[in-house]
Amino acid sequence: MDSGYVDWPDYRVDVSRVRNVVRATLDGMVLAESATALLVAEQDHGIVFYFPAADVRFDLLEAAVGTSRCPFKGEARYWREIDGSEPIAWEYPDPYPEVAILHGHLAFYQNRVSVQVGVATPAVQRPS
Repeated sequence: MDSGYVDWPDYRVDVSRVRNVVRATLDGMVLAESATALLVAEQDHGIVFYFPAADVRFDLLEAAVGTSRCPFKGEARYWREIDGSEPIAWEYPDPYPEVAILHGHLAFYQNRVSVQVGVATPAVQRPS
């Protein structure tokens, strides 16, 4: 299926890298933390942070049933907390070329998970 940019070439999905530490937690448990997250500002949507898959604790998540399609990013697949009932995160495994940088990144619903930006000290140190 073609991306929505074919019919709406002026639609904006602005993606930029952030150098701040961004952390996603649920009930005090760190689900993801990164100093190389992406900030996505999509027209008519809120700002969302996408974490590199390498910085996500997939041992705390499981695939959720179902997918959806965004006309500007592609088909999304969802993740939930282990034994959870509703999705808390999503990703675009094969995003459209206009937002190909989203490949290999995962975002969390900010109304279900706490996302902090500019955390002074990383909770998890990554090896150099």
